[in-house]
Formats: sequence, C-alpha cells, structure tokens
Amino acid sequence: MPQQQTNEKSIIQKLDLDGYIHQFKQFLAREKPVAMMGDINQHHRYIQALSKIEFPSPKQIPNLDRELNLIKKQGVLSLDEIYAFVSMISYFNTLNTLGFSEPLLSWIKGIEIPEEIVEIVGYFTDEGDINPERDPELFKLERAIKQNKIDIKDTLYKLAHSSRLRDYLVDTQVHFNGGEETLLVRGGFNHAVKATVVARSSGGFFYIIPQSISHLKEKESALLSNKEEIIYRYCKEISALFFKWERFLVFINKEYDRFDHYQARVGFARAKEYEFILPSKQKAINLHDFAHPAIENPVPVTINMDKQIMLVTGVNAGGKTMLLKSILSAVYMSKYLLPFKCDVSKTKVGHYKSIEAVIDDPQSVKNDISTFAGRMQEFAKLFHKEDAIVGVDEIELGTDSDEAASLFRVMLDELRKKGITFIVTTHHKRLASLMASDAEVELIAALYDEERRIPTYTFLQGSIGKSYAFETAQRYGVPVAIVNRAKEVYGEDKENLNELIERSTTLEREMRLKIAKVNEELNTIEKQKQKLLDEEHKLQESHRKAIATLENRYNAATKKAREVLKVKESTEGRRLLNVAHQRKEFKQKEVKLEESIPLKEGDKVKYRSHKGELLSLRGKDATIIVDGLKMRVPLSQLKRRGEEPKVKVPQKKKEVKVHVEKSGASVSVKLLGMYADEAIDTVDKFLSDALVNGLSEVQIIHGTGGGVLSKLVGDYLKHHPKIHKYYRMQGNLGITVVEL
Repeated sequence: MPQQQTNEKSIIQKLDLDGYIHQFKQFLAREKPVAMMGDINQHHRYIQALSKIEFPSPKQIPNLDRELNLIKKQGVLSLDEIYAFVSMISYFNTLNTLGFSEPLLSWIKGIEIPEEIVEIVGYFTDEGDINPERDPELFKLERAIKQNKIDIKDTLYKLAHSSRLRDYLVDTQVHFNGGEETLLVRGGFNHAVKATVVARSSGGFFYIIPQSISHLKEKESALLSNKEEIIYRYCKEISALFFKWERFLVFINKEYDRFDHYQARVGFARAKEYEFILPSKQKAINLHDFAHPAIENPVPVTINMDKQIMLVTGVNAGGKTMLLKSILSAVYMSKYLLPFKCDVSKTKVGHYKSIEAVIDDPQSVKNDISTFAGRMQEFAKLFHKEDAIVGVDEIELGTDSDEAASLFRVMLDELRKKGITFIVTTHHKRLASLMASDAEVELIAALYDEERRIPTYTFLQGSIGKSYAFETAQRYGVPVAIVNRAKEVYGEDKENLNELIERSTTLEREMRLKIAKVNEELNTIEKQKQKLLDEEHKLQESHRKAIATLENRYNAATKKAREVLKVKESTEGRRLLNVAHQRKEFKQKEVKLEESIPLKEGDKVKYRSHKGELLSLRGKDATIIVDGLKMRVPLSQLKRRGEEPKVKVPQKKKEVKVHVEKSGASVSVKLLGMYADEAIDTVDKFLSDALVNGLSEVQIIHGTGGGVLSKLVGDYLKHHPKIHKYYRMQGNLGITVVEL
C-alpha cells in the first residue's frame, strides 16, 4: 500500500495535478487517499444522487484507527475521542431526516444505530462536553465551579481598585497567564499585598496571584478534580459499551469515510462547476472542451483517441506536452471519479488499470546514468505491465533520432500487444514516417500561426506537424543572421520537405473545415426532415380523430334510426338503413397495436436475468427450465424473447401435467463477500430451487459483518410470497433460517 501511494503521488506530480488534489482534499472531513474501494459504477450512482440534493457538511473528524484498536483491547478512551464517534453517529442521524432518493435512501436507512449507542449520543452537548443536566452531581459541581470563578474575579476586582495597591498596579485589569487569573504589578508590591509571582512580563512587571484568593484557587482545583473523576467514570462506562459494539463502530467509521468521499466530490464539483465522467469499458478517449485544472485560461482541448498509439508532432512550445498531460489527467480523474471541466455530453474516457508518465529527464550524475539509459530503464518496466496507458514526452530524448526511431517503433509494437496504450510526443519525423502507415497509430499535428508566428495550442488529427525550430529561435530573440546561416547548414532539400509537410497539413486542415461545414448542412437538413415527419404525424393524428368523430356521429345516427323503426316499422326505412351500412367505408391510417400473444409451451422466455424455455402452464404459474434446472415461477414475471411467433389456429387444449423433478438442491447458500445485486439474485435462484425440490427449511449464510447483507436478505424475504416464516439462528446471527 505505501508503494502504491508513492506511485500515486508521483503520477499526480508528473501530470501537474498536485494543486488540484490539494484543493479537493480541503472538502474532505478527514485526510484519506483519493481512491475509493469497491464498484465504481455504484459509487457513480450514489454521487449522482447526492448531487441533486442539499445536505449539511460533515464535521472534521480525525482518523480513528488507533481509537478502534484501543477499544478492541478494552482500553479507556478520552472524552474527545468518544465525542469523535458521537459526532459521526449524530451526522448519520441528521442524514436520516433528509429527503434522500434511491439509491441513497436504502443505504442511509439501512445503517441501523443500536439503541444503547443512540443513548450515548444524548449524553453530550454540541461542544463535546457531558451534559450536566443528565447528572445531578455533575450539575452541582459545574455550578460550584462557576460560582468559584465569580468569587475569584470579584476578589481580584476589589484588590485592583483598593487604595493600598493602587500605586503598584500597572493597570486595573485581570490578566490570564498560564490559565490563571492574575494582576500585573510593579516591583515593591510585597509592601502592599502578599502574593505569589506567576510570571514576569517583557516590560519587567510581575504577574501575581494574591494570597487572599489562594483558598479559592484550592477550592477550584478540588472541584475540577472531582469533575475529572466523574468524567473519567463516564469515559470508562462508555468505552466498555463501545467494546460491546466494536464491530458496529468499525462499520460506522467505514461508512463515514465512504460518505465523506461522496460529499467531498459533490462539494468540489459544485464549487468549481466541474463534471463527473464515468470511465467506460472501451479503450478509447474522446475529450471535448477539456481544460487541465493546472492551467489558467486554457485553450479547451478537443481530441479523439480511439487507437492504441497517438503520435504528436509539430511546433516547439506548441502544447504537445500539455496535450499528453491533459489526456492522462482526464484518465486519472475519471478513474477515481474526480470531477473536471469538459463538455460532459460529448466526453468519453476509457478505464485503464494503471497510468504511467515517462516525462522527466532521468539523467542522474549520482547514479551514473545517462538520459537514454534512464529511458531504457523506464521502458523495461513497461514489459511487466498490462492494460495501462502510458505517456512518453520527447521519446527520442538522449540519443540519435534515427536509431531511436527504429528501436522505439519495435518496442511500441510489442508493448501494445500487451494491451498498453501510448501517447507519444516527438520533434523528429523519422518515427512518425515509420509508423504513419500503421492502422493503429493516430497522427496528431500541433498547429502554428504563420502570420503571427506563434503556436495556436490547437491540434489537427491525421497529420505530421513541422517543428518550426528556426521560427521559434527567432521568436525568442536569436539574431536573424544566425537563424539564416542555420537554415543554410540545414539544407535546402530538408527545408523543402518541411514545407511539403506544412502544405499537407494546411490542405488537411482546409479539407476538415469543409467536411465540418458539409456535416453542419447535413444536420440542418436532418432537422428539417424531422420537422416534416413531425408535421406529417400530426396531420395523420388529426385525420384519425376526424374519422373517429364521423364514425361516432354515424353510429349515433343509425342507432337513433333503429330506435325510430322499432316504434314505427317501415320497409323503406330498413332499406335505406341497409344502404347506409353498405356505403360506410372508413380507412384507418394509423398502425394498430398488435394484440399480445399469450405464452404457450415450448416458447423461449426470459425470467429476470435468466433465459429458459416454457415447459408447462398451470393457472397463474408456469414451469420453466433454465440451464437444465426446472423452476416454477409466476407467469406474470415471464417475458417472451426472440421474434414474436405467428398466430396459429388454436388447437384443442391439451391436458396440462406438471412433473416436479428433484435435483438434490442444497439446504444452505453462502453470500459472504457478495455485492447487493449479486446476493439477491443468488438468494432468488436458491429459493426457487428449494421450492421446486420440495424443501421445507433452508439456511442463508450472510455473516454478521456490517449488517448490510443481513438487512438486504431480511427485506427480500419479507416480501417473498412463498416464505412461511424466517428467523435468525440462535447463537449465530450470521445465519437466517427460512421455512418454506
């Protein structure tokens, strides 16, 4: 764990996220690692639910691992240490009064605080002291201590205004020195009053305690000593009770940390107007309007990385390293559900097991290692990793670029076979040209403004960028004559190659702008098409209503005509009514909903998350077979899967015979270590097997732990229609006995 925390700290510093992490930790109620243990999808659901409501900030509480260990050893906690636990429990009591929605509601309501612990909470005031009104002896002592302090203050006030001490007083105030009430006097005061010198001021004066209040001080000391005895008695009794509920306190401490993780992220996101991105299973990164938190007034980054290697080339000081750090930072923050600035509707970030950054110059005089040798050491470590994303800045650093290009091409090919994704920056064209034809390599060019002679800090995908070394040197003050001579040495052919590269980049840029314009026009056409379809739908609906109205009027008219004919029969009237029926033609244009087709034997069905086949029907129940196991389940919970079968002519109803086959079902099931959804599905299947096999009594082993699985099982059994009775096994609360 310490090694993992060291690696986390290193990657945070390399990606310039240390300031961001420091700001985030200000929202935590107590210091803890950034990472959260458990299911990240579940964490995201809780954070999203918490983001929708207002809640009070938790109190600052120290780490209580030492105190929990002391409780386990039956030690006695101090009053402050006890109040830390009381504060946590009080906070969860407050959360219970809030209008939470799911999934927060079930979680918070599921934290059941024992009555004995609730009673302890009532012992304390908001300041963390024992409430004297609960204890007559303590109440009497508090009043006596308060009155004694008043007597001390009154005595000192009288002395400070007495004529015999007036000439020696520096002032008439009562000074607190070392927690003691004193008077500040000049030398020679002993001629006027008998007193004890407590301390000496920087001006050479004396802080004294007159002997006339010595007896009051002694009385105060005795009262405080009695109070400490009472407080210690409370601490001893409460610590003994805490020992009894030690497992609950471990649980509540863990849940407090969990909620602290959630509330800190929500508070941080609200304060910064950041967004949460849940990492996806696909190994792809699509950033839209991303802003690295360490950069003030950044140019938003929009980049799409769906290949295993991204090779970034182009202008010096044009943001290549910033792009590398931005991508890795987005992966890091998404991995630990830390919010950041982006367009959340268009941003997607893949999940990677580890994040590596080969950024710094590893050269070390102390260890006698060169830059290139250090880089080789860092790359050698990568061959032992899988499912990682690695950023490499200036990959050919420290050696000949042509040789390095060949070496790194081979290494990158081998490493990506191990599932490693790379973001690589380089000033050299050799590596880019070697890898340009690879379908799994994304080329990115950092763009440069030729007219203003400055980088734009924007990027073009699918191109190789020119480095603009000469322009950069001139921009930073190198004489023009020196730059021109360097161009001559560089050679006309290579300069022409760079110009071709730049021209290609420009054409690519223009082409993409035109494509973007065409896409925008297509979007406009699609919107118009959708608008026309909506209008057509409205007209069809209006037409349907008009036909329905006419049909209703016709039916009403013919009904009235039949009533008239009943009163006075007329052959001509009957003939005209028949003609009217023959001429009635209504054409319904809307699509009628197909009538639901009832399930029958042999249909492929789905029961919850299980796929099976319908064997037989009996009233409102059905017998199905799932993975070779027959189960009787409510018919209403079955769904047809696959294509709807065609309606056939109903045949003579066959006699339904139900055969229950016993398959030796187990009488117990273990849920230890399972998550909530997995546990409930396991219990459901277990009870179905038991019912099918005619078992009358089974056991569910969920353990005691924090009590979460126990409560989930209880809630599920409470609403199961086939459960006759259930109860905890005596002597082992980790097992629930179920009578079927």
